[in-house]
Amino acid sequence: FSMSVAVARAQVQQEASLETTEGNGINITCSHPKIQTSDWIQWYRQLPGQAPELLALTMKESKELPAIAGGLWVSSERRSSALWLGRPRRGDAAVYYCALG
Repeated sequence: FSMSVAVARAQVQQEASLETTEGNGINITCSHPKIQTSDWIQWYRQLPGQAPELLALTMKESKELPAIAGGLWVSSERRSSALWLGRPRRGDAAVYYCALG
């Protein structure tokens, strides 16, 4: 999985890094202004030493994500999205990717 390739193809933009303390919710945002009608919005998490895992997949619907005690928000025009981690723990420290496809 190459982040540089994914970003170049999908033209998404994310924060370079974010920090929070254990138990304090955090919002990870993604901008995708050139999203196409047929594109699915995807969010992945890659824990240290592991392969990326799919956390959320949607066309346009915001949704709750009980597995991470959070949710996915999608703007009305689909040009941005955000992953919310409601009660992050140390084990949630990872690289979070958004992608289109």
